[in-house]
Amino acid sequence: MQLRKPALTAILAITTLTLAATRASATDGYYAGKTVTILVGTDESGGYSLYSRLIASYLGRYLPGSPTVIVRNMPGAGGSTAAAYMTRQAPRDGTIIATIPANAMMDRLFGRKVQADPTQFSFIGGAERGSRLCLTSARSDVKTLQEAMTRKAVIGTTAQGSPTTDYANSLKRSTGVKFDIVYGYSGPGSLYYAMERGEIDGVCGVDWTALKAQKPNWVRDKTVNILVQFNESPNDELQALGVPQPWSLIKNDLDRQAVLMMVNFQQAFGKAYIAPPQTPEEHLALLRTGFAEVLQDKQFLADAEKQQLEIYSVKADEVQETVLKLYRAPQAVVDRLKELTGE
Repeated sequence: MQLRKPALTAILAITTLTLAATRASATDGYYAGKTVTILVGTDESGGYSLYSRLIASYLGRYLPGSPTVIVRNMPGAGGSTAAAYMTRQAPRDGTIIATIPANAMMDRLFGRKVQADPTQFSFIGGAERGSRLCLTSARSDVKTLQEAMTRKAVIGTTAQGSPTTDYANSLKRSTGVKFDIVYGYSGPGSLYYAMERGEIDGVCGVDWTALKAQKPNWVRDKTVNILVQFNESPNDELQALGVPQPWSLIKNDLDRQAVLMMVNFQQAFGKAYIAPPQTPEEHLALLRTGFAEVLQDKQFLADAEKQQLEIYSVKADEVQETVLKLYRAPQAVVDRLKELTGE
């Protein structure tokens, strides 16, 4: 028997509704009794941990089934250790997301032997777009960017590929600042302690928001000198403090393009959150919706303000496009940035 078109249309509509209801029931309460892990690719002292601990305290409320949400730190190789774990070992069931330093997302671009392909991650969204700094302690003889052009400053960094290393090296090699760079510190906490002891003059690659949250007295009491702000458009607060950008000191056009590419990518990528490659779409949808709702929660925003954490909500497709755009960059610019940042 041949069905008439109206009857066939009705059957198709019922089938579509049935399939949608089946998918909804499969995800309704999906996280009940589960634990969701937020993996942080840095140590506990950095801005990535600050954001993740706050997000974790709210995320369970916005996932079906109200799971427990925990934060786990996995520092190493500037974030590449965590990126490799997310690629090779992390479960692909929506129970783990990660925040990886933007520098680690650039490793494959530079041809480094890494296991993660950033373009293959599943993207959840972003929570911030910040500015990076170079700063020195008040006791340092180098108190301004102009003074750094003529006086030596000992600058501490962590691992190759970390923001502390990339920003110190790129500023030194593109402008000629007299930085004596010392490698091998374990993280932001150890660098700050070394500054307080007088072991080093300062540090680069510091996140402005994290600095205000972790060391509010440093800014308030002017116990540090902020030499430079890295961003395409100056931050209003930093501009009010008279902190310059580096662009007028970078005379070579290719150098300027290279440093600006790094700065723009890291600012746009910000505090982004990812899931492992091949995470099922239905689980990604739950994570993306829950994450976005957290960033709109009024109490969450109030808590962020108390901790001096700036919140800038970025959609998953925007984060993905930021990564894809980076990997479409001209090879000459990529090669020059590799030269500027490498040890």
